[in-house]
Formats: sequence, structure tokens, C-alpha cells
Amino acid sequence: MCLGVPGRITAIADGFIRMGTVDFDGSSLEVCLAYVPDAGPGDYVLVHAGFALTQLDEDQAAKTLEALRELGDAPEPPAPQQ
Repeated sequence: MCLGVPGRITAIADGFIRMGTVDFDGSSLEVCLAYVPDAGPGDYVLVHAGFALTQLDEDQAAKTLEALRELGDAPEPPAPQQ
């Protein structure tokens, strides 16, 4: 089974291949953004194997993360800072 995980783009580096930093509830990863040319910082994308496959709205991303948490495959969000 393949698993795509939603994350939020925090930075973009345009070059020969469009890459960006994607945040997954506090963990960041460099991801290929070639398949989502209109996505920018603040946008949510569905990532599989280091590639952003599609763009999501914030509601879709939240619902997907909640479903993954219920299955036990996604980390809990960090506790609020006091």
C-alpha cells in the first residue's frame, strides 16, 4: 500500500528541478514540487516518496492527518508552547 502524507510548504527553491521544504507537524523534508507548479509557501501538498503529488486545501489536509492519526500512522501534533 502506498501512503501519501499531507504537509505544508514552508519554502521553495526554484532550480533545474523545483524543490521545497515541507513541514509535517514539526518535521521538515526537502520535497520535489515539479508536479505542483502552482503551489507556494503556505499551501498544503500530498507527499509520497519525496514527491508532492497534488495540492490540497487546509481542510482536506486536516481531515487526512486526522484519519492517519486514528490509524496510528501519523505523529500527534506538538503540544502548544506555554
